[in-house]
Amino acid sequence: MASGSRAGLTILLLLSNILAGCGGIGPGSPNASVEIDREIINVGESANFDARGSTSPEPTIIDEYRWDFGDGNEKTTKQGLVSHIYEKPGNFEIEVLVVNDEGSRDSASITVFVNEPPEIGLSIPDFVKTGQTATLDASSSTDFEGGLLEFSWDFDANMDSNGDGDPTNDADHLGPIAKVSFNETGNHTGALTAVDDNGATTTSLWTLRVLERTFRIVWEEMFVDYEWSGYLEQSKSEKIEHFPGEGGRIISVSAHLTLARDLLPVQWPDDNFSIGIDVPLSGWRTSSITTQENITQNTSASISRSDMNSMPESGITVSASSKEALQEQLLNQPGQRFGQGLWEWTITALECDPDLPIDDIDPDQGNDWKLEVKFLVLILRISEVGI
Repeated sequence: MASGSRAGLTILLLLSNILAGCGGIGPGSPNASVEIDREIINVGESANFDARGSTSPEPTIIDEYRWDFGDGNEKTTKQGLVSHIYEKPGNFEIEVLVVNDEGSRDSASITVFVNEPPEIGLSIPDFVKTGQTATLDASSSTDFEGGLLEFSWDFDANMDSNGDGDPTNDADHLGPIAKVSFNETGNHTGALTAVDDNGATTTSLWTLRVLERTFRIVWEEMFVDYEWSGYLEQSKSEKIEHFPGEGGRIISVSAHLTLARDLLPVQWPDDNFSIGIDVPLSGWRTSSITTQENITQNTSASISRSDMNSMPESGITVSASSKEALQEQLLNQPGQRFGQGLWEWTITALECDPDLPIDDIDPDQGNDWKLEVKFLVLILRISEVGI
């Protein structure tokens, strides 16, 4: 065989081997590309990756998209669109390998940053008492990326004040430090939400224990005196209104109406006055008419009543949610409310008999009167102890 023929045969064999190793002459390899909808996401959120812009020379088509999400998770899809949820923070490189129907392949990559939510550091008291202010401090909370944090406090995690279906996101206060007080005892649960500058949120429930306060009760006996006076002509009346039992418990009352002595040395039958009392809230109404038991004494009338209410224990300590609530409870204790509210006294000149007439004219057509009322009242003194 001639040397030229042998050289040509060698070239043909080499070409045959090259073609066999490559699977034959084809249109070429695909061209991969990938995009992401957001380059920054928060832990627990999903990122959407789009490799539909990848191409493959005709007449081939892309048969597979092989995804490596950079966090140890992989996935193969027939479509060029995929989403993935990142459960850990950090920077992740996502790679997509596109393979066409002839087995040729190409890859492309992109990076996503997964933001870590803030970590709440909360300091609250072990307990407070009713009405006492508690300071809730979240200033030690941390943003791992070094950004600024915003805080929203919900003081009642069981009530949905804004009506959005979530009882833990009512913004009752904004800022890292909140002050709150409760008038009811028990465990009060609220929620704190911290938001970083990438919108990542962390919500933490907190519970504040609220205890009753301790008070010392003293009932102080006090005699309260009232005095009124005036002048009435026959058939005239005068009314006196007052509230003697405010802040205390009335035990007894004694009222004495006295008429002035006529100035003339000789007098006809005594003037007659009446004294009446009406205590509407207690349903007590009574009256008395003046009499003169002795010519040397002034004409008078009296009304008295004792044991209106019982004598309570004094000098004891009790627990209550507030001083105001305890005072309301003690002063309005059932069966011990006699004498509360308005007292109305009525003085009426029933008869002002004529004195010795002068020129047929009665020189004194009425009379001076004086009403003296003495109450025994237990004044309630409440002082807080053991704060």
